[in-house]
Amino acid sequence: MADNTKTEERTVVRAGFMPLVDCAPLVVAACKGFAENEGLTLQLVRESSWATIRDKVVFGHFEVAHMLAGMPIARSLGIGHLTVPMIAPCALGLGGNAITVSAPLFESMEQERAGLGAAPASNGAALARVVRKRASSAPLVFAMVYPVSSHNYELRYWLAAAGIHPDRDVRLVVIPPPLMADAISAGHIDGFCVGEPWNSMAVEAGTGRIVATKSEIWRQSPGKVLGCRRDWADANAGRLAALIRALYHAGQWADDPANHEELAHLLAQPRHVGEPARIIMRALSGRMVLAPGADPIAIPDFQNFHRHAATFPWRSHALWFFSQMVRWGQTTLTADNLATTAGVYRPDLYRAALAGTGAALPAASSKVEGALTRSEAVAAGKRALTLGPDGFFDGRTFDPDRVEAYIDSFEINSRNGSLEIDPEG
Repeated sequence: MADNTKTEERTVVRAGFMPLVDCAPLVVAACKGFAENEGLTLQLVRESSWATIRDKVVFGHFEVAHMLAGMPIARSLGIGHLTVPMIAPCALGLGGNAITVSAPLFESMEQERAGLGAAPASNGAALARVVRKRASSAPLVFAMVYPVSSHNYELRYWLAAAGIHPDRDVRLVVIPPPLMADAISAGHIDGFCVGEPWNSMAVEAGTGRIVATKSEIWRQSPGKVLGCRRDWADANAGRLAALIRALYHAGQWADDPANHEELAHLLAQPRHVGEPARIIMRALSGRMVLAPGADPIAIPDFQNFHRHAATFPWRSHALWFFSQMVRWGQTTLTADNLATTAGVYRPDLYRAALAGTGAALPAASSKVEGALTRSEAVAAGKRALTLGPDGFFDGRTFDPDRVEAYIDSFEINSRNGSLEIDPEG
């Protein structure tokens, strides 16, 4: 396998990224001196699809990447592509996604009692009534960014909770994030789940209405990680540790409201996200405009880059993604697959990299997801660390020690079939 970075001494690290607000830690690390402070030259390369990110990491063109949280798991399990062991030694934040529908679909949902800013369950129920009424017509088409993305699983979770089977009652397709707003404006799709700023760009174009956010579906939930091949990590432990430290401090800077205006303009540069700073500020501030002309609505924890241990790679996050891969027929529940998944997210490397820096680090590597109803202090050595409320909108919890029971609890699933979605998004 090609790899142009053979020696530990080399300080250059090439990182692929997608034009999304949640690429911010990488951009800040590269542009605000955090990587340089760790002795690294972080070279960022903007890409247009997640499949390209995947392939360039697999074949050694990138050492690391801004990666979908499920992608290193899927590569390690060999889902839908080559089996290449990967790890996620660091998360890149929490939240940042939303579900947007077309103006005509939202009008139909309003007739079924949907509303801007309404609870996800309420808007999901309205969509379900629309789906039932048009059962004899062509199915509604929803897009997400990649089959093992948090976007796919969040969209499916929301649909299924409303009684809509995502593999029978609607059609799901893959579209790269920067093309989502164009696709809904052209009438090719009826809705999508994507990260910012692409929901807001559809709203700005007058063709989209935001009906649910990631932080409403599963608060404090992961979306992107730093991903790399396991063999590269093993051969370049010092460089990887330095990058983890740089990203930790970059996330801390990006999370500070005092820096949001500067960050918005930094991300707005064409080499990064390339969309207006005033639109990017919506995600950074958590004040989202859900429809054209609507007043901004504050969405708690819409996008976190540091607080609530936002960059910690919880193994329970990895196992939740695995549970959804099993639920939707992408892989099978076996002891080997569980063990492989548990070894992809690497809190041990995260702790080792940040030891001695004064960072507050969780003492546990897993937790029951969805159990916190309010902010709560947790064990973190001598430092104070607070985790935020992390509930699922339907009140469920995920115990990483009871994966099979959790999967079995869902009546709507596709465990007996193979998920047929074009992966080249």
